[in-house]
This record gives sequence, C-alpha cells and structure tokens, in this order.
Amino acid sequence: MRDLSRASGMSLAGLYHYFGSKERLLYLIQKHTFTTILKQLTTRLDESTKPEQRIRTFILNHLEYFLVNQQGMKVLSHEDEALKNGLGTEIAAIKREYYRICLGLMDALKRERGLDFDARTAVMSLFGMMNWIYTWYNPRVDGSAQELAQRMGDIFLRGIISGKAKTKSFEGARLQARRNIKPKAGSSRRP
Repeated sequence: MRDLSRASGMSLAGLYHYFGSKERLLYLIQKHTFTTILKQLTTRLDESTKPEQRIRTFILNHLEYFLVNQQGMKVLSHEDEALKNGLGTEIAAIKREYYRICLGLMDALKRERGLDFDARTAVMSLFGMMNWIYTWYNPRVDGSAQELAQRMGDIFLRGIISGKAKTKSFEGARLQARRNIKPKAGSSRRP
C-alpha cells in the first residue's frame, strides 16, 4: 500500500479510507479487470458465428488486454488465494464464466469439424499459453498483440484440428454389429 500511495500521490491514510484494506483494493482491481475482459469478449464474439474465428477472437481479446496490462496481470495471476471473507467468490464466478465461454467455443469447433479432443484440456492448455507470456514477451521480438494472437492461434488450432475425427473404433464397430445380428431359428450361436 505504501508503494501505491507513493505512485498515486494519495496518502496512505486516504487509500485506507477509500478502500478499507489491501484485500478490498485487490478485489476491486480483479473485479474491474475480469469484468472488462469478459465484456469486451462478449461484444467481440457477436461479430462471428464461425467456431474457429470465435476462438481466434477469444485469443486476441485475452492477449490485447494482457499485453497492455502486463504488470497488473502478473500480480492477478498469482493472487487468487489472497481474497478471503467471500471476496474471492465473486471473482471466481467471473473467471468460471470466462472459462465456460472458452469451453463452449471448443465444443462448437468439435461439433463443426467432427473432432475428438478433450475440450477441458484444450481450454486449460490455451490458458497456459496465454497467461504465461509475461515471463517471455518482448514487443520488439514478438510483435503486436494481433501478430502474437495470429501465431498462437495457428499453433493451438493446428494442434486441435489435426487431431483425430470422431470415429467408432474398429473393435467398437465390430461389437455393435454383433449385437445387431439376430441368431437364426434353431441356431445355438449367441449374438
């Protein structure tokens, strides 16, 4: 709080007067951050109905916000457990909604392309790609959020799309076929 007081020019007493505690301030920062990201995302997703494009929109939205607010996002990525006394419950609900949106985007891509992959693992892998960029991102080398989102989207989607399509296994198809064959009258053969 002292660093924040110095950086903002507000007295330490003034900060505590308006926010009450460090925890309350962290809660307000997280709430603002995650509701902003979510609102921007829902607006942008309305621009397309194609599953692949919607996933790319999700990635771009996330990276644009993250790269503009790198230091803040670094703190927020590691401060989930700091919110106690019910303050974390609201933040967790917002994050769950964000996760559910991404999961829905993965499920839509699976349906459209007839793909077979674990959507939860895909979502968590995508978050892993996006959330750790603060450890290596360099704008001179890695380019803008748009360029990075394009490259990350290509890498991620190629992995998902190159997976196997939904098909019955040979053994599963054989067993299903056997169940559908009815024995002839007088036959002792079991289906």
